[in-house]
Amino acid sequence: MQEPCFEISVCAHIYNENRNLFEVKENVPRKLVEKVAGDIESLLAKKVRALKRLANAAEKFQKAHHWQDNIREEDIEYYDSKADTEYDDPDGEEVEREKSNSLKLEFTDDANFKTKVNYSYAAVQIPTDIYKGSTVILNELNWTQALEDVFIENRKEDPSLLWQVFGSATGVTRYYPATPWRAPNKIDLYDVRRRPWYIQGASSPKDMVIIVDVSGSVSGLTLKLMKTSVYEMLDTLSDDDYVNVASFNEKAKPVSCFKHLVQANIRNKKVFKEDVQGMVAKGTTDYKAGFEYAFDQLQNSNITRANCNKMIMMFTDGGEDRVQDVFEKYNWPNKTVRVFTFSVGQHNYDVTPLQWMACANKGYYFEIPSIGAIRINTQEYLDVLGRPMVLAGNRAKQVQWTNVYQDALGLGLVVTGTLPVFNLTEDSSDRKNQLILGVMGIDVALNDIKRLTPRYNLGANGYVFAIDLNGYVLLHPNLQPQIINFREPVTLDFLDAELEDENKEEIRRSMIDGNDGQRFIKTLIKSLDEQYIDEVFRTYTWAPIKSTNYSLGLVLPPYSTYYIQANLSDQILQVKYFEYLLPNSFESEGHVFIAPREYCKDLDLSDNNTEFLENFIALMEKVTPDSKQCDNFLLHNLILDTGITQQLVERVWKDQDLNTYSLLAVFAATDGGITRVFPNKAADDWEEEPEPFNASFYRRSLDNKGYIFKPPYRDAGYRELDLENNTIGILVSTAVELSIGGKTLKPAVVGVKLDLEAWAEKFKVLASNRTDRDQLGSRRCDPLTSCEMDCEANNKDLICVLIDDGGFLVLSNQEDHWYQVGKFFSEVDANLMSALYNNSFYARKESYDFQSVCAPEAQSNTGAAPRGVFVPTVADLLSLAWWTSAAAWSLFQQFLYGLTYSSWFQTEEVAGDSMEARETSCIMKQTQYYFSTVNATYNAIIDCGNCSRLFHAQRLANTNLLFVVADKPLCSQCESVKLLQAEVRGILWCPSCVPPGHGGRAVGGQAGSVGQGREVRSCEVWQGWKEPACGHSVRGWPWGAPRAPTALSLVVSLTCKAPPRDPNQCELVDRPRYRKGPHICFDYNATEDTSDCGRGASFAPSLGVLLSLQLLLLYSSASRHPLPPAACL
Repeated sequence: MQEPCFEISVCAHIYNENRNLFEVKENVPRKLVEKVAGDIESLLAKKVRALKRLANAAEKFQKAHHWQDNIREEDIEYYDSKADTEYDDPDGEEVEREKSNSLKLEFTDDANFKTKVNYSYAAVQIPTDIYKGSTVILNELNWTQALEDVFIENRKEDPSLLWQVFGSATGVTRYYPATPWRAPNKIDLYDVRRRPWYIQGASSPKDMVIIVDVSGSVSGLTLKLMKTSVYEMLDTLSDDDYVNVASFNEKAKPVSCFKHLVQANIRNKKVFKEDVQGMVAKGTTDYKAGFEYAFDQLQNSNITRANCNKMIMMFTDGGEDRVQDVFEKYNWPNKTVRVFTFSVGQHNYDVTPLQWMACANKGYYFEIPSIGAIRINTQEYLDVLGRPMVLAGNRAKQVQWTNVYQDALGLGLVVTGTLPVFNLTEDSSDRKNQLILGVMGIDVALNDIKRLTPRYNLGANGYVFAIDLNGYVLLHPNLQPQIINFREPVTLDFLDAELEDENKEEIRRSMIDGNDGQRFIKTLIKSLDEQYIDEVFRTYTWAPIKSTNYSLGLVLPPYSTYYIQANLSDQILQVKYFEYLLPNSFESEGHVFIAPREYCKDLDLSDNNTEFLENFIALMEKVTPDSKQCDNFLLHNLILDTGITQQLVERVWKDQDLNTYSLLAVFAATDGGITRVFPNKAADDWEEEPEPFNASFYRRSLDNKGYIFKPPYRDAGYRELDLENNTIGILVSTAVELSIGGKTLKPAVVGVKLDLEAWAEKFKVLASNRTDRDQLGSRRCDPLTSCEMDCEANNKDLICVLIDDGGFLVLSNQEDHWYQVGKFFSEVDANLMSALYNNSFYARKESYDFQSVCAPEAQSNTGAAPRGVFVPTVADLLSLAWWTSAAAWSLFQQFLYGLTYSSWFQTEEVAGDSMEARETSCIMKQTQYYFSTVNATYNAIIDCGNCSRLFHAQRLANTNLLFVVADKPLCSQCESVKLLQAEVRGILWCPSCVPPGHGGRAVGGQAGSVGQGREVRSCEVWQGWKEPACGHSVRGWPWGAPRAPTALSLVVSLTCKAPPRDPNQCELVDRPRYRKGPHICFDYNATEDTSDCGRGASFAPSLGVLLSLQLLLLYSSASRHPLPPAACL
């Protein structure tokens, strides 16, 4: 094999000749970590000062404010951020705007906020389900208006400040600077009290047990309300909280596989939300069973938990028992567990026992008569939990920094510093108020923190990362969420961002504990394209970021200890090298791609590299590489590498005939950001990233010795190309290693692009041990003769292939394999690939991608609100008793809510918080293969009876290739199950309602993954899919299907990876990862006044109104979406 630049020493020699144009600098990990941690600390400290000014001012303004009972909306001047927002009806019709007295503002584009803003005013956002003309809201708007001056003063002191926000306990949000609210696609469900930053700042961590009454009396609509209430309650919990959910009638049992309190992270809450939908009402009510289960859960000290704010949330339709004996046994006299009770649905039960339970245990009693009351009543318990914080005063004013989450106003990924704001007023008896006013927050964009970290001097495989006390990454190159859920934080554990091992577990623990340290380890890493695994050496260095709950780490490979820093003081040489970037030089010197980096402040970035190069050249005609507005390090290194790669063209590439070697191109890529491809026409087919640091071939070449072959990736669904009209190339690359004064570094990668068809012919000759094809004659070899196996002469009987270290086909002597080059070899020959794996040529690494994107899984129409509407039977309609019942009233309230949100009656899920749920984040299992330690020649027989196959395998030195020769399979008995390398998802039609003989059929996979079809024989939807290694979820009703019951199907999604979920959350919670919660807990204060512990409400409906609306409801539900027949529900 010829070396990629035809003489690798020439490449190194060119660098040495230009030694006077650059210096070799050293990366000292401990100094780098110390500096960056200090810079981040200073950045956040400035935000903390602004945050404290705002919180103190808010408390002062509210204390000085005089409550006005007769305040009117026209008395208040403010900018309503929704006043200029266009809302569309789900059916596509524009919704008539509500009249508003909002200020009319003008806005200008602002690069920092990525939107139009007005720096002279703050904006107000009020949740959709709150009446902005109420006395409480108007008084809130009145006193918070004074915050605008503080917002403006903060910005004058620190112009880099982003959103400054006050989230009120009443639901009002006042944020600065003013900008119109982002119009949602459907319903605006934004409520500041449900944002991750507000929840974290409003109370100390929680240990919560939710118990749900599932006795026979709660069936129907009441059960739906309970399920949705639990769903919304779970959304008020953060990663600092712990929770379990149980149902009870005569006995109590957990709704999920979790047997104890578990961390309220996204994955665990998802399990609860799915399993709550399976609750079925039956039996009789026994409160004692439910409360004893809950207290036992809270008293379990053998598990990890928050150990703060212990509480029980009980949802029921009512009952007579007060279970005083249970409270006396478990909770009195200290009352360390708060009890919150929720009366759900419309009923005639006496609620006095429920009120007593809450009042006797420092809790609160709520009523949820309808769907519209769920959101507000499942979050107001936070006011009760805030009492000890308010009474603790300044001790409780702890600035907390949140997990990473998506900003609702378009900043992207941010973290927020939060500080609670307390009510400092006193009543006539000089008793302190114990209500929390809200939470103050200031955002910091992750991009602003990233700018403080080194990047290009660390090389392609060096990086900085940071984690919080939960082990979640704040910074990491693998933190790349594809889909953002506005209601949830972005939580990626450090051990999920990388391939987990014991060394990294210990590093993570040390960082969470706030220690500093350094460790040199051997570890596995996943390639950028997620197709390969490399075993590498890395140095991890870490230290805490003081005054925060973050810790910073640096990862550096050995070859990145030193780096090149160009010093082009000769301006004539600068101009000379710069000319090689001009497109008019490409025809003679090869095409140049430049990395799209921020070389200068005024440089316009572009995804189109040709356009970016034009922007770069235009700017360089106005400024010099030494300009203050430019990054001199980046610019000098770019220009230096332009000259070095041009010298490579002049000395080597121009003198060679590429056709002689069957090469489509030669190329060089550098740390400085240059990728030069020769000849110029080869750039038309160049598909690699113009940023070398983002190119898989570049990063793998640095980590591996010798030549790295990279075939074009083909998934399992790829079909044959017309090879006469399509030229396929195989990249071969290797790193340029320099040794200067005993310092080793790798500043570039060089390589070639092989012509597949030509090299396939060469491969057959090379694998035949002949150099002259004419000597072949008529001589043939076969396994029965004494002559050696010949891949050219016996190509009808022998399969000869080159497979790379990831198990992908590179070359073959079989022409019908050529279109399969780049496929995982199990897709080409499953039997042979299994034999290679079973004989330890390959090892397998399985991991989970927690940032994958999947099509949304619609909820079932069975018992899950808000998915459908209960429709009474004809007998109900004819019964006067039914029309005066609680069920009719509850239905009426549900319908009123539906008039506001018409999508309540539709089967598609309501998308809130400015997002339409077209895709959703999901967990996908990934499998990669890599060379094991076996490095010798190996001969073996694949035993298939009369169809046995002999194969020979050998690693090729100085490459990432395995050479394999094997008999062609003689019959189908040697067929074996394919090894899976790609993510797999399948969708099945459940045939439970299909006419006899119709059968079940698999329907396609989805984009970006491999669809795996399979025949469906039987399906029990409600009892669970009877397949031990598969989980299921109902994907919604296929409304386009025929309406006859015997012709209907339910769509079931199967993910056959690791039972029952991927990964198995039920097992993971029994071995939780190390974490630390906030170090201070405020859950008790002896002076707390618990007399305010609940309220009730009632409203008698008009029979005439009920009758009219019910008939309209029946017409609406029948005309828009006919409900599925009961036979298939």
